[in-house]
Amino acid sequence: MLLGEVVGTVVSTHKDQELEGIKFLLVQYVGSDGKKTPGVVICADAVGAGRGEWVLVAAGSSARQTKLTKDRPVDHVIMAIVDEVELGGQITYRKE
Repeated sequence: MLLGEVVGTVVSTHKDQELEGIKFLLVQYVGSDGKKTPGVVICADAVGAGRGEWVLVAAGSSARQTKLTKDRPVDHVIMAIVDEVELGGQITYRKE
């Protein structure tokens, strides 16, 4: 699993039939200390995440294990919305 922040959306009106009904979000990975890494990935959203939320992302074949993405052509899926991250006894993120 990877930790990331939702930074945007992707809209695609013409797509493979297997992708119909899936919302796509742009996610930038972050470390547990809150520092963002360069680049973004497009993720299928299986949990209703929104911009600014921290999320857990599965990649590769694991991305096709949620109910929404089962056997669909996706490489990244948002599978959880993070409430809090604690590192070394310090809260580094808390959902507002």
